[in-house]
Order: sequence, then structure tokens, then C-alpha cells
Amino acid sequence: MAHPEGLALVDHHCHSVVAAELADDALAGLLTESDRPPAPGCSPFDSALGLAVRRWCPPVLGLPAHAPAADYLARRRELGAAEATGRLLAAAGLDTCLVDTGLTAAAGHELLPLAELARATGASVREVVRLESVAETVAAGAEAWPRAVAQALGSAAAGAVAVKSVLAYRHGLAAPAERPAGPAVVAAAGAHLRGGRHRLTDPVLLHHLLWTAVDVCAELGLPLQLHTGFGDPDLTLHRADPSLLTDFVRAAEPSGVPLVLLHAYPYHRQAAWLAQAFPTVHTDLGLTASYAGPRVAAVLGEMLELAPFGKLLFSTDAYGLPELYVVGTCQFRYGLGSVLAGWRADGACSESDAERVARLVAAGNARRLYAL
Repeated sequence: MAHPEGLALVDHHCHSVVAAELADDALAGLLTESDRPPAPGCSPFDSALGLAVRRWCPPVLGLPAHAPAADYLARRRELGAAEATGRLLAAAGLDTCLVDTGLTAAAGHELLPLAELARATGASVREVVRLESVAETVAAGAEAWPRAVAQALGSAAAGAVAVKSVLAYRHGLAAPAERPAGPAVVAAAGAHLRGGRHRLTDPVLLHHLLWTAVDVCAELGLPLQLHTGFGDPDLTLHRADPSLLTDFVRAAEPSGVPLVLLHAYPYHRQAAWLAQAFPTVHTDLGLTASYAGPRVAAVLGEMLELAPFGKLLFSTDAYGLPELYVVGTCQFRYGLGSVLAGWRADGACSESDAERVARLVAAGNARRLYAL
């Protein structure tokens, strides 16, 4: 079988990175989804993700694999942030990156603009528009707010390849099948505007936004990405179970808009079931592949128990650190290679079957879904 090492990769969901010098603690802090400092005596490097970073990244900077964290950080400082960032991003070997621009900073530093990220990675870079971020920029009265949001999202998404929602963070994924009634949306918009709040958290407004995104995506022919599963402490994990979207998935199905469930862990089997049950649903493993470390093949295998081979996509969800691009790609290649090699050894598939699955998941599915 052609090893996944040689496959072209389309990273269908990621973020930009910081190219500035980072203190050791700030860099380590980007190796966890927590936004809190570590417990006394603990380090984010002492984790499955930390092991993966020390496995894959030191050789890119001229150190042996598994170099101690202190040696790796010292080498990074010796090279300088710009040189280390360039080496790491180039080493990821990505063909295309679809970048969620809803996040603009990490560890107190601005993220690289998309043009600079494209130069550093050598990849084609396209934008994914974040739904809630667009809505939060809209300045309109309550009566005009619904239409103004639709116009703003349509304009923002016109040059993008997808729209993304972080509903899981704002209220949870239990979205009702029915669209919110117009008067209820206007009333909620009025309360939101009178409260002077920037961040949208009202469930009526959030569910209205979700349906607005369906309408805009249907018009423009774009997929709608949804964060599911684990993330930072801003979400409540059980509310991020993708199976909570089932009623919404059924209701949105006639629109034909592809719904892409991101990350999913520890509910990756639920995401795989949704992708198997509903033609419009696709999914990925995302940053789970990085965080699972040595267990990546096991988790990927669990997702492939039900997820159709044409419905699973590759992404890193890299954010802030260029290391996360290297780890995301290496973990994926290693995990997928291990799973498919096991299938071949067991006689579960032919070599040509394994090669086709690898090509689909690595890039083919994303190219078809996003019309790349």
C-alpha cells in the first residue's frame, strides 16, 4: 500500500499561528485546551499531546526525536521564532489549508495573516468564516437585525469556502428543529442590544443564526462546519455531544447544505453514526488526533467503525503554535497508516481498497465537499 506519508493533505479546518517569540510558559500553555495555568508541579508537556510534540517536532529543528522539553525549547530560542515557525510550517507538508478566521490572537500575540501563512506553509490557503463573529459586528436596530445579519454573513461568506458555528460554546448543540419565530428574534435582538453585550449567547439569536447560515450556505453552495466535542472550559462538554444536533440535522436536510462535525471526541462514535445515517453529514477527528498521542490509531479506528469512507475528512485544528501543524499531520499519517495496515494484515481489505480510503480521507473528500 502507498503509505499515507506520501499523500497530499487538505487540512479542512485550522487556524493561523503566532510567529512572535513566546516565553516557555506561554508556549506550553498552547499545548492544552485549558485557559488556566497548570496545577503546581504539572506541565502541559506531560501529556499525550506533549509526547507527540516531542516525537515529531525536534527533528524538524535539528534535534533527535523525544528530546527533552527543555532542550527543545532552548533550540527553538536559539533558532529564533521566525526560523522555527518557518521550518515547522513547511515540514507539515500541506497542500491546502482552510482557515477559520474567527480567532485573531493567541498568547497575547496576533496570528499571522492568511497571506503570510500561505507563504510559510507553501499551501493554498482559503478562508472559513465564523458565523457568530460576523453577527457580533452587525450594528442595526432590533427590527433590522435579522436582515442585517443575513446580509453581513452573505457578504463575508461570498469569498469563503465554508461557514463555521461555535454554537457548542455559546449554548450547546441541542438546537430545535423549528426556526425561531420572527417576533421572538426581534425581541431577543432588542434585549441583546439594550444590554450592551458584544458576545451573543441568547439561544433564540443563536438558533436564528444557525438557520441564517443554512440559508446563506444553500444560496452560495457552501458547507456549514460545527464545533462538536471537547474544547476549552468555555463549553460544557455534555452539551457538545453531536447527537444533540439530530433534530436540527433532520430539519435542515431538505436544504442540501453539508453539515461538517468537527473534532467530536469523546463523542466521535456519535459523529460517525450521524455521518452514516444522514447524507448531508460529514465529520473529522481534528485536533483529537494530536491530543490522543500514542492512541491515535485506536481512536481513528473507532471513528471508522461507522463513518463512511467518503464522509471522513482530515484536519489539524492547529491554532497558535506551528508545532500543532506538524503534530496534526504526522499523527494523522501515522494513525491512518496503522489502521489500514492492520486491515490489510487481517484480510479485511485489499491494497487498492486501503489506498483509496487513504486518498479519500487525506484530501479527496475535502476537495469534493469544498469544491477545491
